[in-house]
Amino acid sequence: MTQDSAPQPYGTPEVPRVAVRGEASLEVDPEIARIGITVTARGTDRRTALEDLTRRNNTVLELVKSYGDAVEKLETGAFSINPELTRHGRAERIRAYHGRVHVTAELSDFTALGELTTRLADLELTSVDGPWWALRPTSPAHGEARRQAVLEAVQRAREYAAALGADLAALVELADLGAENASAYPQAAPGGGMRTMAFSASEDTAPPLDLEPQRQTVHAQVNARFTMTPPQL
Repeated sequence: MTQDSAPQPYGTPEVPRVAVRGEASLEVDPEIARIGITVTARGTDRRTALEDLTRRNNTVLELVKSYGDAVEKLETGAFSINPELTRHGRAERIRAYHGRVHVTAELSDFTALGELTTRLADLELTSVDGPWWALRPTSPAHGEARRQAVLEAVQRAREYAAALGADLAALVELADLGAENASAYPQAAPGGGMRTMAFSASEDTAPPLDLEPQRQTVHAQVNARFTMTPPQL
């Protein structure tokens, strides 16, 4: 190939190029919801605090597991047990021990989610945070957004070419800008989440929470370059 026939990065009068960006934004229903569960205990000695924490943690795990396939993931996060110090004369002494365990659960059944959060919040010294709604990384919504972004890029390029009395000839480059949801579990917008805490068990079971899933926005952007026929100027 001679220097004259080598491809030109910015096109030539005979083979001009057009560069465009295609964008798409979809609103879809969430596929999963994550809740955070914190179990706490307090005792005058370390063994008592640890035994209470273990018992309450087991109760939480058994309750969550009882929902079977509705729970897609159950993970234990941070665990801590710390002494509470108090001043006694010139010295410090241990007044009590505080224990804490964090558990996260991921559910795909939102009907079960409302019931589970209520039952968890009704447990002794147990707090619940969430839910945080999200799509799975493999959700078809991501692919649909990318497809629509490409279609928009083609349509935009065709309109530019038509404005010059030309037609698109070939695709030269298609670049994904990676503009999808960056976080697997985005923080809910104000009013879109739930937070409830309970510090004592109730004799009667509270009615299940009616949780409205927060719709998710999926974005996609692409850069595209095309060659086109010589314009009619």
